[in-house]
Amino acid sequence: MIVRADNPLRRRCLVVGACAFVMALWLCSCGKDTKPESGTTRVVVVVSGDTAGWIIPCGCTTHQSGGLLRRGAYVEKQKQEADVVLLDVGGAPGGTSPYQRLKFEAILKGERLMGLAAHNVGGPEVALGLASLQEAARKTGVRFISANLRDPAGQPIFDSSTIVESAGRRVAVIGVISPKYAAGDVRIEDPKAAVLTSLQQLEGRHDGVVVLAYLPEDELQRLAAELPEVDAVIGGATGQAIAPRAVGLTVLAAATNKGKFLVQLEFTTATQAGAPTGQVVELTDDWPDDRSQLANLKQYLDELDHRAFEPDQTGLVPSAPPDVPPGYQIAGSDTCRECHERDNELWDASRHAKAWMDLRAMGRQVDPYCQQCHTTGYGLPGGFVTIGKSPDRLGVGCESCHGPSQVHVEEPERRTPFDAKDQCTRCHDHENSPSFGYERYWEKIKHGETKGTLPDRFGTRPASTEAQP
Repeated sequence: MIVRADNPLRRRCLVVGACAFVMALWLCSCGKDTKPESGTTRVVVVVSGDTAGWIIPCGCTTHQSGGLLRRGAYVEKQKQEADVVLLDVGGAPGGTSPYQRLKFEAILKGERLMGLAAHNVGGPEVALGLASLQEAARKTGVRFISANLRDPAGQPIFDSSTIVESAGRRVAVIGVISPKYAAGDVRIEDPKAAVLTSLQQLEGRHDGVVVLAYLPEDELQRLAAELPEVDAVIGGATGQAIAPRAVGLTVLAAATNKGKFLVQLEFTTATQAGAPTGQVVELTDDWPDDRSQLANLKQYLDELDHRAFEPDQTGLVPSAPPDVPPGYQIAGSDTCRECHERDNELWDASRHAKAWMDLRAMGRQVDPYCQQCHTTGYGLPGGFVTIGKSPDRLGVGCESCHGPSQVHVEEPERRTPFDAKDQCTRCHDHENSPSFGYERYWEKIKHGETKGTLPDRFGTRPASTEAQP
């Protein structure tokens, strides 16, 4: 049994015969016999964090990691071999818009279906506002915790901690957030002081302590080093996941980066002492989609279909610059055909023209995040608004690359406003198009044969017989 003799809390655990805190990763796919020894009960603690609005895996290509569907499957698999305590370190919302708030509630409902024991309040949660956060907790039944979050009157907003009983073990879970995430009238006290106060209030009524800490990496490291009283400090907001490692007498780890990774801890009975160990689990496509999470996703998509958020309700469109020129408006691809007949024939045969059909085949056509790259002029003047309001803006049309071209239609000597080549990576980014290479992709949509010299608003430019997009 692993016991740190210089720690009074662990001496107390030894006296009452409680188990020590050992960390290990259990992966069913490794092919090893991981069933506990006779008389041993495993209590697995699974910690997620920094979901950042990603219900489904990050990106729209294959081999992307993350998503609640896989998280649910992973948790269910662990439940077949051990008692599972599921926790979240915070950072679940992807923003504060009406669209992102609905998505946040769907994420919480998914966590609740998995049997989440506690959700720590992170920076993105605070940004939603206290009233919205409390309403989300009421609607979804998720238990939020935070030991150092205070309302304007200095009163606690949520419980500072919770004790989760599993297989005869009592795991104390304390939540804290960095003061840097204070917003509005919210007050955030010192995390270390808040943890120590919570430990005093718990009065040793536990066999182990896990601190969920939504802190930047430097603050997380410092907190772990200054809290030998706790077994583990699990963080978020670190940019990349951190595999569990010892920092003094405490184990430090982080589950972060769009919900792609989980940290797994384990309370168990051991016959030999040893240093705490642990690993991070990546939710790859080796994990199937969990049925209950699929049902939750369908409910969310149905609600998106009902709400039909317009671009200005999503938080996905940057504010228009103040110096937008007159006539800066999407004209529609059909207006290009008269002068660019050959180019349009090439476009008709391209994947760009079929982008909306591809989206429908995936069942994601109602999601604004996906609509951005599968419609023409999303959020731009005259561009896509909703399926019902702009059915002629479906697919990746000419102006997705060349920009709002109403002025060009009316005055052909005026150039289209975008340098099309610069627009590619707006959608063909690392998450959605990891193998993107301009020269190779350009060959698939090559077009633009012109002759002579084209004037523009700044002078003239020579045209080539093969104009780049």
